[in-house]
Amino acid sequence: MTHIQTKGIEILVSNWFREDLSNESDSNYFYNYEITIRNRLSYSVQLLSREWHVVHLLHGVSTVTGEGVVGEKPILMPGEEFTYVSGCELINSMGKMYGKFFFKDLTSKKIFYADIPSFNLIFPALLN
Repeated sequence: MTHIQTKGIEILVSNWFREDLSNESDSNYFYNYEITIRNRLSYSVQLLSREWHVVHLLHGVSTVTGEGVVGEKPILMPGEEFTYVSGCELINSMGKMYGKFFFKDLTSKKIFYADIPSFNLIFPALLN
């Protein structure tokens, strides 16, 4: 598991390879990741959007943006957390992901971001 705290928002990430959804002969490697977002601030925030950078070894970087996460824009009271699971398909056996979540401070209405820590996506056979 990897984690980072930015501006009072802690992001924890764990990930795993999905052999059942991957096809090595077609260069399709699928991974799931679980994200936990913890509000360490003294005020409530709402997650508005995300920006992911997906690095495909030898194939460059793709950027994915969108509103909320998994169809939700959760509001986190002080001390609360929100966890979700999603997935990513790579066109190579190795890569990584990192990015940002954008939040609204529900008191001041200001928008700010929290970093999503970089995490590696590695085909398990390469680790042996």
